[in-house]
Amino acid sequence: MIFKGTHRRTASSLEEEIENMANNFYSDVQSGDVPIAIDILADILQNSRFPDHAIRRERGVILREMEEVQGQIEEVLFDHLHSAAFNNHPLGNTILGPEENIRAISKADLHEYISTHYTGPRMVISAAGAVKHEEIVDQVSKLFNKVSKILRLPISLSRKIQLPSLAQSFQGSSWTDPNSIPLMVIQSLLGSWSKGVVGSCSGCELAHRVSVEDLADSIMSFNTNYSDTGLIGICFTAMPDRLQDLSLVIMEELRRLACGVSDEEVIRAQNKLKAALLLHIDGASSVAENNGRQLLSYGRVIPFLELFARIDAVGPETIKETARKFLIDKDIAIAAIGPIDQLPDYSWFRSQTCLK
Repeated sequence: MIFKGTHRRTASSLEEEIENMANNFYSDVQSGDVPIAIDILADILQNSRFPDHAIRRERGVILREMEEVQGQIEEVLFDHLHSAAFNNHPLGNTILGPEENIRAISKADLHEYISTHYTGPRMVISAAGAVKHEEIVDQVSKLFNKVSKILRLPISLSRKIQLPSLAQSFQGSSWTDPNSIPLMVIQSLLGSWSKGVVGSCSGCELAHRVSVEDLADSIMSFNTNYSDTGLIGICFTAMPDRLQDLSLVIMEELRRLACGVSDEEVIRAQNKLKAALLLHIDGASSVAENNGRQLLSYGRVIPFLELFARIDAVGPETIKETARKFLIDKDIAIAAIGPIDQLPDYSWFRSQTCLK
């Protein structure tokens, strides 16, 4: 909706100016076009008009997007996992929200959202590449003069699915929690595997067992951080008759982390994690995005040397202690989709979090 026109620019003039800079508005522009890009950004964030006809049209776009999302098993699975893990907390809500909210959204709702969330304390302007820091700061200070400096506080599906998918998670850590780095290494230890990817089970005990015993079509570990909590867990897709065996192997592997892993496993997981972090930063746009995210999460940009030193400091004993703190004798959130008659019940999963 912010591209539907402002008090200074019509929708067509916005599109024309952005196209004239020869790339996506939010990513790369020529160095000489940086002032124009910042001016457009300031204009659409502070002066958008939100015409009624555009809102009506956008409702239909969002509803079609909702249909597409509901057709993606992984998206639906993680929506339900968050609902199970966070219950009535806002983190348990879906991104798009219920259909009735979409159909009722109004201009007043959009203005209220912007005034509540698009405030100085919640925003970071991040630029990377052929730019000068002082010039960016000067332009932003002049153009973002309307941004408020005040921080305002804010179950089963009836559909035919051939393969069951499941996500299970424990409460994880926030971005700034000292345990966040050990949990990142634990995620790397658990790894991921897919039948369609050659060599994807290399170096991970769980992925190796799943591959050799043909327990799943795919399995993926995840570690999601928020401002004051997080989720650490595993999701998978498997044949219905493999659910019990696969669940047993997963829970055995989680307990193994709490009993001790080898130096070689930890070093391998550390190297995989560091490589993944470096591969994520593959251009000016990703650098700017990473810097902005870190400023919002940590209040500063953490140099790779510092981050890698913290990763290297995680040894087998730290893995053992962290696994016992987050994975052992803890409540577990589970979301499952598809034919899950052979999936063990919740009490079984909960009992499997205890060391034998």
